[in-house]
Amino acid sequence: MSAAEMGRGIEAGKIDAVALTEAHLEAINGHAFADRIYARLTADRARSEAQAAAQRAKDGTRRSPLDGVPISWKDLYDTAGVATESGTKMLEGRVPSEDAAVLKQATFAGTVCLGKTHQTELAFSGLGVNPNTASPPCFNDHAAASGGSSSGAAASVAFGLAAIGIGSDTGGSVRIPAFWNDLVGLSTVSGRLPRTGVVPLCARFDSVGPLCRTVEDASLMLAAMEGAAAADLTGASLQGIRLGILKTTAFENLTDVPGTAFEAACAKLSAKGAVFEDLEVPVVAEATTLGPTLFPAEAYGTWRDKIETLGHLMYPPVRDRFLQGKTTLAADFVAGWQKLDQLRAQYAVATAGFDAIIVPRCPILPPKIEDLMADGDYFTQQNLFALQNTRIANLMGLAAITLPTGVPSTGIILQGPSEERLLRLAAAAEAALA
Repeated sequence: MSAAEMGRGIEAGKIDAVALTEAHLEAINGHAFADRIYARLTADRARSEAQAAAQRAKDGTRRSPLDGVPISWKDLYDTAGVATESGTKMLEGRVPSEDAAVLKQATFAGTVCLGKTHQTELAFSGLGVNPNTASPPCFNDHAAASGGSSSGAAASVAFGLAAIGIGSDTGGSVRIPAFWNDLVGLSTVSGRLPRTGVVPLCARFDSVGPLCRTVEDASLMLAAMEGAAAADLTGASLQGIRLGILKTTAFENLTDVPGTAFEAACAKLSAKGAVFEDLEVPVVAEATTLGPTLFPAEAYGTWRDKIETLGHLMYPPVRDRFLQGKTTLAADFVAGWQKLDQLRAQYAVATAGFDAIIVPRCPILPPKIEDLMADGDYFTQQNLFALQNTRIANLMGLAAITLPTGVPSTGIILQGPSEERLLRLAAAAEAALA
């Protein structure tokens, strides 16, 4: 069931919130991959929150459509009195005194916190491999990486161990694991949702986002974390919708299976009335050249003291990504951001005539964990391929949503400046792709 269906079942009195939470906890405790997906459970909290939700359902005072629905949270969201370590031994034993702001709001909306999921160290990789804690498996290939950095968040939903998983996205960390595990992933515009109590990576790019089974779930979870009304998805249609197929950089390194799945998906959307136009936007290619300056420099600047003293505890390929920012000049960083702001404005003009821009989700299928860990150069190459298309939205300051195509571990990305507009488009696209 989707999270929304669970919520409607609670509302109708057909599902007991306590039984629903107990079923999830039982499934987690009995699952072969539980320790590779969950870093730690918050069972006592979950049971308490479920009991309160069940009572509200009886009293007719439910707080949101997701009141009583069990949710997992990536291990970089602070949980009061429970370790939050962002997947790194450098933060081992870090126990915050209060919840992250979005977790507080989601709890007020009635969602049930099941526990914390594994992730890439400090969220700085698109592959989801973390030998220092755990590497969650891909749902479609248990020997393959689940995608990162929100690896456990995706696996918790894909394997039926949470209704929704909350991840974070800096360069693709919600969308890569979402599409490799056939989920819907919503990456919000950086700054839309508060990041108070969220362990940072690159604050100017970091964003909060859910990994879900449906677009409706994504819409409801965004509303629950924001304390606002959900986007209206009723009557969503693709008729006359203009979609720009971004050709600049997005089709580089595209392998056969993702490429064929993308073409088939576009054909289905076209059959429902969407109008496509190939689009070259040169500023996208220019923006991608700024990535190696902006991302590592801010990441290293944020974590320099820890890395210089405890960096030996890190998985070397991830640590090396941070160290790429060590020699970046402050002047280059400032100039890079000034240039990116200009490119964002130019991109907005170039794409203004379209309802959304569409790109293939990822040019590759999930690589094997064993192969990634055996070869550092291969790890670096596959990580760059994985992030190739997702980071476009982050660089351009956009929201993005991913949808599965029906072909395992493939999909499409719709991106634009408005989450609500994307959610309506995605709801119509989801129906066309079903």
